[in-house]
Amino acid sequence: MTAALEVTGLDVRFRLRGARGGPPRLVRAASDVGLTLRHGRLLALVGESGCGKSVLTEALTGLLPGNAEVRGRALLQGLDLLAAPETVLRDEVRGRRIGLVGQSAGTFLTPTRTVGAQLREAVRLLDGPEPAEVLAERAGLPATALDLYPHELSGGTAQRAGLAAALAGDPEVLLADEPTAGLDRPLVDRTTDLLVDLARAGTAVLLITHDLRAVRRIAAAGPVDLAVMYASRIVESGPASEVLARPWHPYTAGLLGALPEEGFVPVPGEPPELSDLPPGCPFRPRCGRSACSDDPTLVGHGDRAVACHPAVPA
Repeated sequence: MTAALEVTGLDVRFRLRGARGGPPRLVRAASDVGLTLRHGRLLALVGESGCGKSVLTEALTGLLPGNAEVRGRALLQGLDLLAAPETVLRDEVRGRRIGLVGQSAGTFLTPTRTVGAQLREAVRLLDGPEPAEVLAERAGLPATALDLYPHELSGGTAQRAGLAAALAGDPEVLLADEPTAGLDRPLVDRTTDLLVDLARAGTAVLLITHDLRAVRRIAAAGPVDLAVMYASRIVESGPASEVLARPWHPYTAGLLGALPEEGFVPVPGEPPELSDLPPGCPFRPRCGRSACSDDPTLVGHGDRAVACHPAVPA
């Protein structure tokens, strides 16, 4: 499968004012992140809240605040998103080449206009190839919802409306940031199934989530990639079915062990503050393994990669 979006060496830092006139603080939200989104494939990015997952979508779409410092490359068919001017991102990328489904997508809808009116406007402004009714069907949005206002939608229906809007410009890449947050399990399953269907149809899909149960379910049904993020870094990646069946990094194993069906054992300790990351491996203070290289570098091994070098099977 061809690469739709290739991210290498992505660093995002936020410079914050110091308290009471003190020195400024530097928050490291993403450190040397590398990701490849492929046409026809879904990549799930998982990790605890606050590890830096959502910052990636903002960096890739040029929506970071003014105090952000960004380095690295993000090539979208030859266009470096991190170096592109705002006019290019606004007129050529956002909505057209990259669709974005945010958390609580219903809050992005205008409250005084019907869903249908907003979808039709999005199609017109983005020169979309499909009418609003077709977008609604693709997103699993009931036709009756087009005549409703955002406040009349349930949480799951609002998420589908947000997904339909993200598809209006027929983007080649879809970034879905916690699209199942706050939904019950049946709606989680329906939403993730829709994202898988979009990937199978050729779209490159990034699903950002903390829901490993959902990732395990869709990985069992077909090819899905998985990347695990901890304290601003990718610590493990590879085919989801392989990573979930045999995790190499102790953090990945800890996340799986915290699932109810795996014993409900939480990962010990607390994640570090992104403004005070320890040197070397950021997971070392929480890791119970005796062998440690203390090297946070992600190293490839076939179609998998891991930042815990002693954990790689011989």
